[in-house]
Amino acid sequence: MSDQPRTRQELYDRIRQTSKEEFILEEMIRYGFWSTQGEIPQDPADEIRRTGEIQRELTELRKESGRLHNEKQLRRQMLKQRLEESRRKRQETKERRERERLERAEAWKQKKQQEINYLGEGVSAGLNNTEGNEERLQSYGLPLCNTSEQIAAAMGISIGKLRFLAFDRKTSTVSHYIRFKIPKKTGGERLISAPMPSLKQVQHWILENIVQKLEVHEASHGFRRDRSIVTNATPHVGADVIINFDLKDFFPSISYKRIKGLFQSFGYSEAAATIFGLLSSASVVEEVELDGKTYYVGLDERHLPQGSPASPAITNIICRRLDRRLTAMAENLGFTYTRYADDLTFSASGDSMRHICNILKRTESVVTHEGFTINQQKTRILRKSRQQEVTGVVVNNKPNVSKKTLKQFRATLYQIEKDGLEDKHWGNSPNVIAAISGFANFVAMVNPDKGAEFLE
Repeated sequence: MSDQPRTRQELYDRIRQTSKEEFILEEMIRYGFWSTQGEIPQDPADEIRRTGEIQRELTELRKESGRLHNEKQLRRQMLKQRLEESRRKRQETKERRERERLERAEAWKQKKQQEINYLGEGVSAGLNNTEGNEERLQSYGLPLCNTSEQIAAAMGISIGKLRFLAFDRKTSTVSHYIRFKIPKKTGGERLISAPMPSLKQVQHWILENIVQKLEVHEASHGFRRDRSIVTNATPHVGADVIINFDLKDFFPSISYKRIKGLFQSFGYSEAAATIFGLLSSASVVEEVELDGKTYYVGLDERHLPQGSPASPAITNIICRRLDRRLTAMAENLGFTYTRYADDLTFSASGDSMRHICNILKRTESVVTHEGFTINQQKTRILRKSRQQEVTGVVVNNKPNVSKKTLKQFRATLYQIEKDGLEDKHWGNSPNVIAAISGFANFVAMVNPDKGAEFLE
């Protein structure tokens, strides 16, 4: 080594780079005290140099070992940092998702308070369509209610209550109707679905604010102001022949889809028509007891319930085209046509009677095309030679009550006056007083003179 240390620090560095023995050897060689090649016998120079090389290699190996040790430590530290960072990010993600979930829940809560997006399986598809025909609604004088919020506000109820009343559940622990059966005059039983007060309130609103504002056909006499069974029977008084038809399952045959379509035809949006249709319809249910709870299980599709205050008026609107077609047919064949609910009546005199078969065939065709079914067992053809009745009113010469029925009624009143109410009955009602009062009012409506006597 030709470069000599010039400072004490350089001397220390030189010694550290080699070894003490090697440094002394180099200095002795430099000063001439030792041979350069180590030719002296048993000369330790080579050994010293080899020792120095080994020590330098060991030093390098120690440095490398220290460096490698530090790398593992660094890797552990880096792994630890990554794990901590990963935990922090997971926690942040968890908190963010929880925050987003709460925000969505709050947004959904707010949305539910302002609109209705779901009312049950199979009936909710059009609830997002809130565009109606306002011009048509205004022409009919109907309220502009095309969204659930507008409907609820007009009815004076909350969105939540509107949803509760309109929701279609196939199985539920709540029923909006009280269902019971009453006997029919012609035999059998009629299912009555009487709505609970909250639903009845909104059905009254639909009746008063929508259905009653629409015109019905002049041939319709049922469920109309200033119309009755007497006004339905009067046009047929004195006819040579009267034909009576009865529509089978009249109310149940009017489906929810048909009711919804009716409200859409007025100009209401699909969303509004869906809500009005659900509020105006119901399905037949069966009560099932399970684990101490009562469940109401729907047995069929929703339809117009008999017992709702809006149902009769809705039938008159739905039957407008039926009435129009049957009226045109009757006039063309020389007949007179009227309808009271599900009772269709045709009458004629003279040469027009030859078209009786046409009336029978064409009426069935029109009725079927309009989505109804004729009860063949109740179809009657009454000629003038026998007692002719239209919706319970005798019409041979003038509106009257059957003499046979009046005679039976007088006998019943006499027995009640004589022996009291025990074991007495009139009709199918268990309430005798209500039954005889009702019949007396019926007689008074048809024949005021006789009716006044019975009412007294």
